[in-house]
This record gives sequence, structure tokens and C-alpha cells, in this order.
Amino acid sequence: MPQHIGIVGCSAEGAALCFRTICTEGPRWLGGHAHPEVSMHTHSLEDYVACLDRGDLQGVAALMLSSARKLAQAGADVLICPDNTIHQAMHLVRPASPLPWLHIAEVVADEALRRGFRRLGITGTRWLVDSDVYPAALAARGLAWQRPTAAERDMLGRLIMDELVRGIFTPEALASFRQVIQRMKEQGCDAVVLGCTEIPLLVDDDRSPLPTLDSTRLLARAALQRALRPA
Repeated sequence: MPQHIGIVGCSAEGAALCFRTICTEGPRWLGGHAHPEVSMHTHSLEDYVACLDRGDLQGVAALMLSSARKLAQAGADVLICPDNTIHQAMHLVRPASPLPWLHIAEVVADEALRRGFRRLGITGTRWLVDSDVYPAALAARGLAWQRPTAAERDMLGRLIMDELVRGIFTPEALASFRQVIQRMKEQGCDAVVLGCTEIPLLVDDDRSPLPTLDSTRLLARAALQRALRPA
């Protein structure tokens, strides 16, 4: 039997995309309409935002661990979090967790290495882009990276929190992301990390100046592969 996947949600659109990917791609591995058992728990996004605004990673970790314990009680075997930003607290979460986790940035970095990319542009919330979440995972694999400029971080962060997490996807937002990605391409990046789990709902390979690394779907697929391994 496949392992039971627990999803620690944060923002709804990204968590929903991750859940849908697991369920719709499960039959590729299991046949018919089959997919692994999946449970999700999420605290209010506002609770996470309050912690992030005050730089309280202990508070972020406490919320994630609260979800982890509830998912363990529900029978989950492995945990994922389809939210890049709150992975800033993962170093506090993993040692105290009742269950093992897959790390979204490690999954993305492994895929970048597999595809032969060498220098990645990082997009996401300002909290994420300012953090070491992706630089640490990429550097561990010998990969280089580039962050958006300060003005671009503010713009992308506003679009993500005011629009994308609310399920609002506009041509204007797409144009803004394309502009940032194009500049990264001109400065030597050969791929871009879609480092907010809502960005893949707006940007994909067909609409991006660079090949994309879709953190949401990559995490979901890694969870599927993990769930099919012997417990």
C-alpha cells in the first residue's frame, strides 16, 4: 500500500494545486483512479502572516508542528508543505516533528541539477527571496542563483499576497513576472524557480522567458514517489 501523504497547508491556492496534482497524477503510477491516501491540515494564513511580519520563525514552526501532530494522528507517514516561504522555519520543524518531511527547495534543486541548469533566478514573496531557503539548497548542489532587485521583490510580493493567494490572476501580473524573468535571463540565468506555490497558476514554460521549475508540482510528484516506496 502507498504511504499516507500529509499536507501542511498555508495558502489555499498552492495547497489545492499540490493536492490536485497528487490525486490526478497518482493513476500514472498506480493505475485506474488510484492515488495515495492524502490528508491536509492548515492553520489560517493570517496566523502565518502575523508571524512572518514580526520575524517570528519560532511562531511559524509552532504552527507547522501543530499541523504535523494532527496529521500524524490522522495516520500520515510523510509530510510536505506546499508553501515556500514558511520553509524558513524548517530547521526548527524537522528536529521536533513526529514525521519526516520533504523539503520543497531541496526537491526543486535536485530537479534543476537533473535538468542541467546552472544559474537559477528565484521568484517568490519578499520573505522568501530575502531568506536563505533556496540559496542554501542550491549552493549545496553547486548551483548559482540570482535574486530579484529590491523594487522587484516589493512588486512580486505585493502581487502574490494581494492577488495570487486570493485566486486573482491577471494579464498585468503575468507581464510583471515576465519582465522580472526576462531581466534574469539577460543576466545569465538559465531557469527560474517559481518559488511561491501560486505562481505556477500564472506562469508556465509557455509564458516564461526562461524554463520554469514549478515548485508546487515538483513537490507533489516527489511526495508521490516517496509514498510508493516501502514504509
